[in-house]
Amino acid sequence: MSDFVSNFWSMYVAVAVVVSIIACAVLLWVSGTTKVSPAADNTTGHVWDGDLREMNNPLPKWWVYLFVITVIFGFVYGALYPMFGSFKGQLGWSSQGQHAAEVDKVEKAIAPIYAAYTKMDAAAVAADPKAMAIGERLFMNYCAQCHGSDARGSTTFPNLTDSDWLWGGSPEAIKETITNGRNGVMPPMAAAVGSAEDVANLAQYVLSLSGSPHDAVKATLGKDKFGACAACHGADGKGNIAMGAPNLTDQTWLHGWGADAIIKAINEGKNNAMPGQSRLLNEAQIHVLASYVWNKSNQPAAK
Repeated sequence: MSDFVSNFWSMYVAVAVVVSIIACAVLLWVSGTTKVSPAADNTTGHVWDGDLREMNNPLPKWWVYLFVITVIFGFVYGALYPMFGSFKGQLGWSSQGQHAAEVDKVEKAIAPIYAAYTKMDAAAVAADPKAMAIGERLFMNYCAQCHGSDARGSTTFPNLTDSDWLWGGSPEAIKETITNGRNGVMPPMAAAVGSAEDVANLAQYVLSLSGSPHDAVKATLGKDKFGACAACHGADGKGNIAMGAPNLTDQTWLHGWGADAIIKAINEGKNNAMPGQSRLLNEAQIHVLASYVWNKSNQPAAK
């Protein structure tokens, strides 16, 4: 671990760079000053492949000048930019600083585009075609990888077009989700439920809550075991948006439907994480994106 907190590698890189540049200069000097006694035909006496002879001609001046320029450039560049280990260079340049400057430049350029939308509520933004076009592009760049280009999600990734929301579907809740991310955790509950038979009976009871096909006898036996789940999902199984606990009484199954999927969830638990986007998006962009997502689940009913 000490290798990562000491300055050894910084010094190693600095010394390696300096030695390399000096070595180039030394090579150039040696090549230009070394005298070889040529033969009568101006060759060095070296012969390859029977008839290839090395001539004793001086180095081309253009080649020498390029070599000199390379050595000088190496030292000048190292003085201006971070090249010699931890030395930051006279210009104080860094990749992080350049990235921050470019991001700031882009944000200043797009600020006027978002200025009008920050004063509008989600419904008004959702009614603006230009805002929704921007929201769609933001969604494709930052959300579609998990939720799909149509926002309908897939197994373990929530569908954003329905009315089933783990953490709440209001514009404010969606904005908070995008900004800070979410981490929904269900611990393994098998030990609290009881035996493997108890877990299987509980799975049948959970299926019965949503009116799904189930074994009524086993569901009756598993009802008492639901007490281990009620702290999060509620005594009625309708979930708790404050904890991100799913509603077990509807037909939305985020992690798969059926007794096997429920038994696996009880035995192994679940851990779903969504990263916050505040490092990538500013407040105005999040407002437009949240309005776009809210609009996906609040489309007017087809007549």
